[in-house]
Amino acid sequence: MMRIAVIGQSVFGLEVYKELRKEGHTIVGVFTIPDKDGKADPLGAEAEKDGVNVFKFPRWRLKGKGIPEVVQVYKATGAELNVMPFCSQFIPMEVIDHPAHGSIIYHPSLLPRHRGASAINWTLIHGDKKGGFTVFWADDGLDTGPILLQRECDVEPDDTVNTIYKRFLFPEGVKGTVDAVRLIAAGNAPKIVQPEEGATYEGIQKKDNAKIDWNQSAQVLHNWIRGNDKVPGAWAEVDGQKVTFYGSSLLDSGATAIGQPLEIPGASQPGLVSKAGLMLFGNDGKALLVKNLQFEDGKMIAAARYFSSGSCASVELTEEEKAFAEQMRGVWKSILTNVDAIEDSTDFFKSGAASMDVVRLVEEVKLRASGCQLQNEDVYMNTTFQDFIQMCVRKLRGEDDEEELVVDYVEKNINNMTIRMPHQLFVNGEFVDAEGGKTYKTINPTDGTAICDVSLAQASDVDRAVAAAKEAFEEGEWGKINPRDRGRLLYKLADLMEEHQEELATIESMDSGAVYTLALKTHVGMSIQTFRYFAGWCDKIQGCTIPINQARPNRNLTFTKKEPIGVCAIVIPWNYPLMMLAWKTAACLAAGNTVVLKPAQVTPLTAMKFAELAARAGFPKGVINILPGSGALVGQRLSDHPDVRKLGFTGSTEIGKHIMKSCAVSNVKKVSLELGGKSPLIIFSDCDMDKAVRMGLSAVFFNKGENCIAAGRLFVEENIHDQYVKRVVEEVKKMKIGDPLDRSTDHGPQNHKAHLDKLVEYCQTGVREGATLVCGGKQVSRPGFFFEPTIFTDVQDHMFIAIEESFGPVMILSKFKSGDVDEVLRRANATEYGLASGVFTRDISKALYVSEKLNAGTVFVNTYNKTDVAAPFGGFKQSGFGKDLGQEALNEYLKTKAVTVEY
Repeated sequence: MMRIAVIGQSVFGLEVYKELRKEGHTIVGVFTIPDKDGKADPLGAEAEKDGVNVFKFPRWRLKGKGIPEVVQVYKATGAELNVMPFCSQFIPMEVIDHPAHGSIIYHPSLLPRHRGASAINWTLIHGDKKGGFTVFWADDGLDTGPILLQRECDVEPDDTVNTIYKRFLFPEGVKGTVDAVRLIAAGNAPKIVQPEEGATYEGIQKKDNAKIDWNQSAQVLHNWIRGNDKVPGAWAEVDGQKVTFYGSSLLDSGATAIGQPLEIPGASQPGLVSKAGLMLFGNDGKALLVKNLQFEDGKMIAAARYFSSGSCASVELTEEEKAFAEQMRGVWKSILTNVDAIEDSTDFFKSGAASMDVVRLVEEVKLRASGCQLQNEDVYMNTTFQDFIQMCVRKLRGEDDEEELVVDYVEKNINNMTIRMPHQLFVNGEFVDAEGGKTYKTINPTDGTAICDVSLAQASDVDRAVAAAKEAFEEGEWGKINPRDRGRLLYKLADLMEEHQEELATIESMDSGAVYTLALKTHVGMSIQTFRYFAGWCDKIQGCTIPINQARPNRNLTFTKKEPIGVCAIVIPWNYPLMMLAWKTAACLAAGNTVVLKPAQVTPLTAMKFAELAARAGFPKGVINILPGSGALVGQRLSDHPDVRKLGFTGSTEIGKHIMKSCAVSNVKKVSLELGGKSPLIIFSDCDMDKAVRMGLSAVFFNKGENCIAAGRLFVEENIHDQYVKRVVEEVKKMKIGDPLDRSTDHGPQNHKAHLDKLVEYCQTGVREGATLVCGGKQVSRPGFFFEPTIFTDVQDHMFIAIEESFGPVMILSKFKSGDVDEVLRRANATEYGLASGVFTRDISKALYVSEKLNAGTVFVNTYNKTDVAAPFGGFKQSGFGKDLGQEALNEYLKTKAVTVEY
């Protein structure tokens, strides 16, 4: 271990200092900058707490020479190595060369490129594809010393100084600096002379030289703005004042230019203020989008509000909100120590606050109001105390999120209401077009016409969504909020779904063909119940303590922790679009994961509306991502993606097997599968006939037969078989087939044309094999994808329709010999599927015996389709594994960690 002097400042210097102490090195002195406005630099403040000698010299040199008194104090520490993690002062060479091991310094670029104090800025301004940092042997301040260590990273297209610093340069820079010290301590530290080839030196970026030159391409303008974001800030004159631009992103060449024109002197064409922000244009006609603007008085606004920045009415505070405001007034006073009193007009930054104070203020708000999730930008945009409190209150009420979310709706007047449907991908908290603007048409099965164009996700969109979900899980607020607050968000989402339940049910009915009353009660109603149920579980997920046997003395504690898995992919089917989303997503979110969900390509619209409601509920960006698209492309990429750690799938057995294989080959993802079914329903002669008829019809024809647990085959005891057939045929003929939005309709259209065609072929096969077609079996002669409710009798065990699932309104009836319970059980279990099953009998002993012997994940006795959010749901055999619903569903989205401590 070495005696080290740390020369520097800032949080970066603080983290390096802490890590060096953990490594066991002796910090003989910390040399940092003097206090500013009575506030100590974080590095110096921490070292003072630790009892380390701290020196705060305003300068080390005078007229190019070391100040003798300062140099003498330094030498007295006896340092063997100087570590300069972030140093803004000029250090004399006699100090740099004094220690036995010399001096090392961190620099945020890949030297020899971008020497100088604004290296990160110039990495972005020049549009470098690679960035990184260098730890080098310190020289006289020209950044030309020998290289000890370098680490590189990709520069993302929309990176700013802040994002690349937070993502890589800060965390990896701390590690790299400590790794460099390890190499020195081990005697393995290289000294690689910097090449002159490729060397650049750029000056310090200051406000006066950050003015935008508009006579450049959109790419160059974008690089200039992001390279100066946040410090010093690229600016231009707009309406006679300096306006600084933040949050730039480059737009696709096909971006639609719609908005209110804004004249910008020197620009090739006026900017456009839209709901998305301020669109700017380069001299090549291409565009970029800026999200935030800051005026000369320090006020920052969303660029989308440029023409209405002063029109926001203040909200009246409740007594509870007034108490919160007074708490925050005290926080402001503790930060702004030079201010006598915090008035409503007190400006945070004009009163002396700096960037570190912004971080503190954001954290103080979280401690006092966990439901108010602030970003640093929120403080910059609301600089006076009154504006700050109004912003916090709006966030607590959930009003702020609604203003910020930009949705391009498709509106339709239908079902005596106006429905508003998002139709784009939902990625990282925003509705966005797919790569290349690709779309497809989603079809209304009632008449076969197109409802609207929907964005068609591409592989690159999957990568963006997964990256957003990963960042939200690892770096964002989602991973930091406590479980109870996570539950509050789920409750709020359920409340919003309930407020919009008629709209959701109408969209579901129009997009999937579900009868409206069923969509309202089941598709939407159970979805709301599911989110409320799992919201209650958020703060009840816990491990346990375990006694272990070890050699004496046995002073050991072993406990388990239930932890979220990370990024989860969810792929859902088309039969219950919203409910299948809810069954998996609610448990996934309750466990603390983030999600990328692919709805069925033919039924995407309620998932997109759900995304909007989730954003309105206040879910942080990146937690929920929705990607409509093809299974072969989007589903496959999710299965293969190395950053996805869990995949939940509901669909066919064939596709489930393929997904399972892909998940294994890619990175051994955790998988849960709810697959095909051929659920047997056994009806004994001692049943309640009226109930068996009523529930048998429901078991087959519920939701047009597009029901994963539908009774795929009915076994009826022979002495009641004919009577039972007569009764069900009478009831089927009473069913009204028609528009699913008509409240009197019993039976709507099948989900899509390909499925309708498969049902026609399925019934033709049944007839060809010798089964008796009692009724139905063909398409209804009307527009849309309607299929007649169908009944087959005399179905033998070897027939195709006895073995394979129809997934439609087809009742398959077979007789069994009176009293032969074990034989009918053998026939019922003679299938590769095991999702659900049922039995009707008044004999409780028989019911329990049959339910024990049926090899299925769910057994219904004298009822059917009675699922509940608290009861686990899932299959056996080739119907899959894993559970939806109930406490067991949480385990599908959790990992168990065992921790053993010796004390």
